[in-house]
Amino acid sequence: VGQCASIVSADVTVRQALLDFQRNFCISPPSGAKGAVLDGRDIGTVIFPGAPVKLFITADPAIRAYRRHMELTKTGKESSLDLVMSSMQQRDQRDSSRAGAPLRAAADAVTIDTSQVDADDAYALALKQVRLKLPH
Repeated sequence: VGQCASIVSADVTVRQALLDFQRNFCISPPSGAKGAVLDGRDIGTVIFPGAPVKLFITADPAIRAYRRHMELTKTGKESSLDLVMSSMQQRDQRDSSRAGAPLRAAADAVTIDTSQVDADDAYALALKQVRLKLPH
């Protein structure tokens, strides 16, 4: 899905068609929710630059590839670590160099490097930042 989304999202016409829908979703989430958590490579820079909390989650490319490879093999899918790494590098390059909404951290985003932490610790780091930005 990620590869397909990356290829389709390079089309400016497709991106424009989705922009209003995504922005409206941010402003008025379904079921009267008071907010939304969105994941995407341009959410904080293009879709909703006024978001009160922006996190840019990253990890070393080799670690990302290994994690994805393990995800695939655990679900019984055939996977090659080299192929996963190559695919991720191509996607990152394509998304970082596209003319419309390139992959980059928003200037006011908090970067969280998950290279050396597990999913639970990454969640805790993200939650800490949300609580700092949205104290209640």
